[in-house]
Order: sequence, then C-alpha cells, then structure tokens
Amino acid sequence: MRRSYFALAAFILAQTGLSAPLKAATSPDEADYLSEIEGVKALEWVSAQNRRTSDTLESDPRYKGFYDDALAAGESQDRLPKPRFLDGQIWNFWQDAKHPRGVWRQTTLGAYRQKLTSWVTRLDIDALAKKENKNWVFQGADCLAPNDRYCLVALSNGGEDAQTLREYDTHMGLFVQNGFSLPRSKQSSAWVDRDTILVGRDWDGTGATLTTSGYPFVIKRVGHTQSLESAVEVARGEKNDVAVEPVSLTDGDGHKLVLIRRSPTFFTNRFAILDGMESALEGKEPGHLRWLTLPDHVELQGMLHGRLIFTVNDDWMLPDRKLIPAGSLVSVAPAASDQGVELLFTPNSSQALDEVAVTRNTVVVTYFENVRGRAMTLTTPQKSGEPWTRHVLPLPDMSTVHIVDADRTSDKAFLTVEGYISPPQLWLVGDASEAAEKIRETRAMFDATNLTVEQFWARSTDGARVPYFIVHPKMMKKNGTNPTLLTAYGGFQASYTPTYAPEIGRLWLTRGGVYVVANIRGGGEFGPAWHEAGRKTKRQKVYDDFSSVGRDLVAQGITSVAHLGIRGRSNGGLLMGVEFTQHPELWNAVIIGVPLLDMLHYENMSAGASWVDEYGSMSVPTERLFLESISPLQHLRDKIHYPEPFIFTSTKDDRVGPVHARRLAARLKELGAPFLYYEDTEGGHSGTVNAKEVAHERALEAVYLSQKLMDKQDAH
Repeated sequence: MRRSYFALAAFILAQTGLSAPLKAATSPDEADYLSEIEGVKALEWVSAQNRRTSDTLESDPRYKGFYDDALAAGESQDRLPKPRFLDGQIWNFWQDAKHPRGVWRQTTLGAYRQKLTSWVTRLDIDALAKKENKNWVFQGADCLAPNDRYCLVALSNGGEDAQTLREYDTHMGLFVQNGFSLPRSKQSSAWVDRDTILVGRDWDGTGATLTTSGYPFVIKRVGHTQSLESAVEVARGEKNDVAVEPVSLTDGDGHKLVLIRRSPTFFTNRFAILDGMESALEGKEPGHLRWLTLPDHVELQGMLHGRLIFTVNDDWMLPDRKLIPAGSLVSVAPAASDQGVELLFTPNSSQALDEVAVTRNTVVVTYFENVRGRAMTLTTPQKSGEPWTRHVLPLPDMSTVHIVDADRTSDKAFLTVEGYISPPQLWLVGDASEAAEKIRETRAMFDATNLTVEQFWARSTDGARVPYFIVHPKMMKKNGTNPTLLTAYGGFQASYTPTYAPEIGRLWLTRGGVYVVANIRGGGEFGPAWHEAGRKTKRQKVYDDFSSVGRDLVAQGITSVAHLGIRGRSNGGLLMGVEFTQHPELWNAVIIGVPLLDMLHYENMSAGASWVDEYGSMSVPTERLFLESISPLQHLRDKIHYPEPFIFTSTKDDRVGPVHARRLAARLKELGAPFLYYEDTEGGHSGTVNAKEVAHERALEAVYLSQKLMDKQDAH
C-alpha cells in the first residue's frame, strides 16, 4: 500500500507540474519579520499593502455604492434577532448603527412574537468598551442552570479567540461584585454550582498548561473566594492533545452531570464523568474521573431524562454485536455507556445529520436530504423497548434549517429556515402541538424577483457525483458570458448549504452575477463518509471536485474562464490557494480569505497543530509527501501567468493567523506577479467586528470581482 501511494503521489506531482524541488517562499529576512504578527516592520508592510489595495479599489466609482449597500444590509433593523431561552425570558445579542459593538437585551416570549418588540438592554458592549478603553467583542455567555441567573460572559479583545470571563447577574443587569473574573487566555469553563466553576486555561502565563495547539489541557476547580493560584487540579490531559475542557449538563428533570471532554485529535473525544464533586466542594479530595466506554469519534449533544445524547461518526459495534452505523444519533446511559445504548436515528445514503438540541422531553434534529435542509423531533417512548416517535416538520424546501436554541424547561425550540433567495424565517417548535409555527420572517434585503435556484451535479475526476447549487437570473442565457462566483469549503465535515447573504444579493446577484456553491467532499453534506473521502492524503479529491464543478460550469455554457471567479475563507482559503496554483488557467478572479497556505509549516503556526487529523503531519512520511504536493505557498512558480488574487486576513486572527496570507503575498511580489492584499487589524478569524468594517472589506471584494469578471471580456 505504501509503495502504491508513493507512485500515486509522484503521478500527481508530474501531472501538476510540481515535481521541481520546493523553493523558499520568501527571502529569509522578509519571512522573519512578517512572522512577527504585531512587529513594527510587519505592520508597516501591512499598512503599505492596505493603502495600495484601498487606493486601487476605492478609486473605482462603484466602491461607494457597494459600501453603502453592504452597510445598509449589515445595520438593517429588519435582520432577524436570534432568540435565546434564558430564565423564562428571551434574550438576544444585537448590533446596529447605534451599537456597532452590540447590546445584550431581554424581552418576553409574548413580546418577541410581536413585530414591534419591546426590548430591555441588559449589557451595552459599546458603553463597556468606552468605559474601560478596550476593544471588547461579545462572544457569548454560559449561564448556571437551572435558573440561568448567573452567567460567565466572554469578552474578546478585537475578536481574537482568547477571552476574558466575567460573572454577570441577569436579574440585576450588572457584573457581580467580587464575582468570578478570569483574565485573558484561551480558556474554557463550566459551572458546578453557584460558588464553583471548573476552568481550563494558561494557568501560569508560560503556556506550560496549553497544548501544542494552544488550548488548555489542565482543568482546575475555582471557588468564588479562591485565587487562580490556589485553584485545585481535577483533570489533566496530554501536551499533544488538541484540548481538554469541562462540560456541565442539566436536563429538564433536574439531572446534572459534570464531565471532562478530552480531545486527543480534532475529531476524537473521550468523556469522563467527574464523580465525587460533593466531597470536593467541602475541601476534600477533588473527585475522580469515570471514563465512559464510547468510541472515540463521538460528539456530545446534550442530556435528556438523565441519558446522554451523542452523534457517532464511526461504526460502533456494541458488546451484544449490535452495530451502530456511522452518522447515527444515540442515547446512552451514563452508568453503562457501552450497554445502555438506544439508536434514535440513522440517516440513509442521501441524508446526513446536521444539528441536535434537547428540550425537556424531545430531541430536535436538523438533517440534510441531498443537501436540502430538513428537521424533525424525536420523543421518548412511553414504554421501555418501544421505538422513539419521529415527527418530520413541514418546512420549506431548498433551504437550510438551523437550530437557534432549545428550552430545557419546556418542549419549545427555535429554528431558522433560509435559502439563497429566501430571507430567514423563525419557526417555533413545541409551543402548543407537534407542528412548527412560523412566528417571524425578515423583510427581503435584495430583489430576488428575477432570480431562481437550481441544483446540478458534476462528475469529478474519479467518477464521483458532486452536487452544486446555482443562483442565477431566470432568463439566463448559456452563452458563456455570465459573470460567475464559485465557492466551497470542503473540510472538517462542515456543510455548505443554502444561506441568505444580503451582501451577495445586493453586490452581486442583483447586478447580473451568478452565484454557485459546490458541496465537495471533505464536508458533511452526506455524513462522515463524505468527509473521510477527502481527509489527509485523500484530499486531492476535494480539489478535483472543485475544479470539476468549475469545468462543468464552463462546459454547460453558464460561464467561461474570462468570467469565472472563486472565493473561499479559512479552510476554504486553502482550497482557493490550491486552485490558484494547480489550475491558474481556470479562473479570472481568486479571493483567498483568512487562509492556510504554508502547509509545510502550518503545524507550528497559531492553532495549526489542532488540525493534523484533517490535513496530516509533516512528521508522517506519506502525509509529508502529500502536503508537499499541494502546499500553495511552495508551489508558486516563476513564469506562470496567475490571475491577480485578492488576499484578505486579520492581524487579530489567533486561530489561523495572518502569516500564511502575508507569506503568499510576499512570494507573489518576489515573483513579480500581481496581487491585492488587505489585512484588517481587528476582527479575529471569524471576521471583522462591526458592520462598517465588514462593509468596507465586502465593497473592496465587489469592486475586484466587477473589474475582473464583469468589465473584462478576455481571460488572462
């Protein structure tokens, strides 16, 4: 097998013209200073590139209109206020022109049902940031069950993954005086009781208790009156784990479990119940870990009637020889985790589980049927041994269904339903009957009257059928001149499904553009097998799937190379980097966002070590050979005519980091190849932190795409 793999890898190298020895990405001096993320010289380089890109694109007369349209969408009061059940009330985090950093606010379910909702602001992040002179970004709150009064609010500086945690009283609308306050760190926490939390963090500031991926692996018990220095250790993983974190679960019956989740790799988890916490709280031994007998490839989804709910991503053979197929949803008895297993749902070959949430008496499930969103509720049987009751909810087709929140004290849950040209709707499940009730629908943010959505299938290089959605004018002519933007993700079992994107609608679709989303392998659109098909050394299938969709668009006459552009971010940014270097002749525009690009060194960059289970490791010979065969940075070549890319990243991205993007831009400069580079100094990996910054970046992209795909008639 190893010999045949090396032969295949050599074939790939020969076919892609990459058999020459790999060269340094940039000069040593440039590589050194660009790697100093906040270094003076590096930021001067960033500032110069930003000025050049802004001067180039903002001078286009269309920029102002694009910016205004994107900002209007981002600050619109007609957006859907996503609800959260909290202490019998509805809470929501909201950002607009008046509150660009956002407010955490509260209302009743009855008031929320009304079109004109009366809200009470409980926490104003803009006011807090001004008062403390901090660039605070709200990153959620974890509240103590069952009454949810006390919460640990997560605040990030500029959007980075590292957080500051502070205890907040939802009844008083204030941070708790002398309450829990944990300074900045990549950290996780879980409530034990009113006076106790479990915490994983960088305990001494040296990184000694962080994994090589940069996440905590030592969990300690912290009391209200304790300093962090006197916290008592309760669990410890290994330095080479991805992360170790505490988990606290409370169901609608009042059952409570405190668990430790250890993640040896990105896709594997081991769970232990932390027993004996009662004695630990009295200052005695800190309890002991009782590890559950489960397969490694499982994800914890919640607890119902004292039983744990898991999704299973590998086939699981139980002691009685009963097989639980990969992709299934199961219920597990904590006391006998490998014997008290109930099978709740197994998707068929055209289906895949998406999201799971638990109410008081039901499990709410969203899933895909040929990449089209579906939802159902599962109810526990009245008698032991009887099957669970399934009720498929009557929701619109050609949509994505997401679980917004579920209430453990009732059977209510909120779902959103949206499509490429269908604005988000909010549905309430379990309020009065089994049926779902649409209680809100947002106003359309762009005119979709003349647009339609279709689903097609392309044939990849190995014969696999790959679906893709295409949003286009109803009267589109297949004459090869339609400006087309193609995107995908293709990794981490993440599914890329129909989403209402006002900025795409306003800045692209309403101006005659065609928008295409490819559901390539590596994602989760067809369950664990679809992901596994593109993992590690099999990853070339992901890239072949994408280029095959691009060729299919050209073959059908939908577009041509002169009018075909591609966009992706994060792992999708890596995808764009590979397509940029493997198939520069296929695209006339390439947008590469917050990307991984230096795959020979990614393990030692930011949180890169956590993704070895997805991409492979340079320490494994076969995986090293494959990474060398696809790494975009190292495969930039002299005298190759590349399309001019638009590369964007963030200085505050502490997950992927900006160094990948910087090195690619520097290498292109060294080769004399054209490029546009923009680095937001705030926002982190997930994006910019307020609507104005988002609008600016999106407007730059829109000008770039217009110039490349709408103005020019000839391919590069």
